[in-house]
Parts: sequence; C-alpha cells; structure tokens
Amino acid sequence: MSGTAVGVPEAVHAAALCAGAAAGLAVAGGSQGRRRAWVLFGLGAEQMPLRAGWESGRARLGGWLSGRREWLCLPVALVLAGLGDSVLPVIAGVAAVPVVRRWLGRRKLRREREHRADGVVDLCGAVVGELRAGHEPGQALLVAVHGTGALGAAGPAVSAAARFGGDVPRALGQAAGEPGLEGLAGVAACWRVAADGGAGLAAGLDRLEGALRAERRRREELRAQLAGAWSTVAVLAVLPVMGLGLGTALGADPLRVLLHTPAGLACLVVGALLEATGLVWAARIVRKGEVA
Repeated sequence: MSGTAVGVPEAVHAAALCAGAAAGLAVAGGSQGRRRAWVLFGLGAEQMPLRAGWESGRARLGGWLSGRREWLCLPVALVLAGLGDSVLPVIAGVAAVPVVRRWLGRRKLRREREHRADGVVDLCGAVVGELRAGHEPGQALLVAVHGTGALGAAGPAVSAAARFGGDVPRALGQAAGEPGLEGLAGVAACWRVAADGGAGLAAGLDRLEGALRAERRRREELRAQLAGAWSTVAVLAVLPVMGLGLGTALGADPLRVLLHTPAGLACLVVGALLEATGLVWAARIVRKGEVA
C-alpha cells in the first residue's frame, strides 16, 4: 500500500513534466517541435493519421475547387433556401453557376495572357544576355526559349526553326498571333532587320525589352488607379447582402417577405435586375478605362 501511495504522485509528476516538455517543444519548435512532442509520448510519424489525413483532405479539396469554384454557388443557395424555406434560392444558384463559370474563365484567360506577355519580356532579356555572352542568334534564342518557357505551345515551333536553321521571323510572327504573345511580332521584326540589314540584334531586342517593360509598368499603374473603382463595384455587389443581414438582425425577417409575398417577389425581381444592370454597367466603365 505504501509503495503504491508513493508511486502514484511520482507518476503524476512525471506525466506533468512530459506534458510540459511536449507543450514547450510544440510552441517553440513549430512543426519540428510538434513532431518531437509526439515522439516524446511514444507516437511516431506513422501514428499521426489525423493530422496527415486533414492535410491530405485539405490539399485534395483545394485542388478540386481550383477548377470548380463556380459550384460554391450551390451550397450558398441551399443555405438561403433553408433559411427562407423556399426553393427559389436553389433555382437562382443553379442559374448562377454558368455565369460565375464564365466570369472565372475570363479572369483566368486574362491572367494567362498577362503571364505570357511577361514571358515575352523575359525572353527578350534572356536572348540579349546570350547574345552578349557570345552565342549565335539561333543558339541564343534556343537557350532562351528553353530557359524561360515563355512561349508555351508555340515554343516547339520556334525552337525547331532556331535549331535547324528555319525561318525564325516567320515562326515568331505565327506565335505572336496567340493572346499575350503579341510582343513576339517586335522580336520577329528585329530578327528580320538584323538578318537582312546586318543591324545589331542585341541592341534592337534591348530596346524592345525596355518598351515592353514600360508598357507593363503603365498597365500596373493604371490597374492601381482603377483599384478604387473596382472597390466601388464590389461594395455595390455586397450592399444587398448587408441589407438582408441588417433586416434579419432587426427582426424583420426579410427572406420571408421576399420569398413568400407577392410584393416581396416583385421587389426581389426588380432589385435583382437593377443590381445586375448596375454591376455590368460599372464593370464595363472600368474595363473601358483599362483598355484606354
């Protein structure tokens, strides 16, 4: 009995000491400290399935949503349908999926086009560097294309022309027809002038790179200036949601009025049309400013 009575406090103290040490390792050492804390309690990496499963599930969910973000309209619509006890939000959510998909597709194409335009600038700089290092024009273009990966699907045709002595300006001109690669038309012109007139290719590409960089800088400055306008468009889109939340907080139950009364349905339809018209109009004004 006495040995048991003495052993229990010692075991409690030892457990408390181990817990304190594990907490200190977890806080001070980040992920490595947490791993050491698990080992301190006798749990190896193979016995941490919960964290590994959570990270794997989060990665899979992020990968699935990366190309299907428009389907998030349906859970939101289901929540609104449950709160308003109506099927109308579900119908609106289903109708919103193709609209949101089209909007996201335009954003993706725009980002890809800008990424390709930046790649053309990097390509010009890489070719200039290779030429000044003493490489032949074809070899310099070949190294730059493989080094930057800026041409995407047009890269093999340009590389083949540069490798086997083909018509490089023609290959560059054909690649310039793709969205975002319009700057390759200038590269083709510099290449043709250098081949026909003997002018310095490096000097021409250097000037072209400076012009493309200046164009990119103007585009970024214009986007910064239009950020306030886009914020206004976002506020206009959020205002109806804020109104619904405020009405619910005041106990007015706006969803029931909008979804279950004739006057509310009429207000909902007219308000949705006005909201969509205002958003499209404001977005078009801002886009015209960007194009200008």
